[in-house]
Amino acid sequence: MAEFLVTTTEHVPGHNYEVIGEVFGVTTQSRNMISDLGAGLKSLVGGEIKGYTKMLQTSRENAIERMKDEALAKNADAIVMMRFDSGSIATDMQSVVAYGTAVRFVD
Repeated sequence: MAEFLVTTTEHVPGHNYEVIGEVFGVTTQSRNMISDLGAGLKSLVGGEIKGYTKMLQTSRENAIERMKDEALAKNADAIVMMRFDSGSIATDMQSVVAYGTAVRFVD
């Protein structure tokens, strides 16, 4: 994919734009049972659970790509005010959503 601007700010310096609308990218992932067992053991002694950290990082990257795809399908030039939200589903799944406002440059 060519370079596509995604920013957490409202304004893009040097550009005026029109708002196209909201865009979202969602992914839900789960670790396998062996990883969950290892995470449970790790929680007894404390520290980072690297398998879950990697899963969440991958989830964020996937959510951003899906959000970009939706914006490109709407002929957007950028996404402003990008944010993340996440939540647990049951005890072993994590859902991550990236969302923002798709815009088209008018200058």
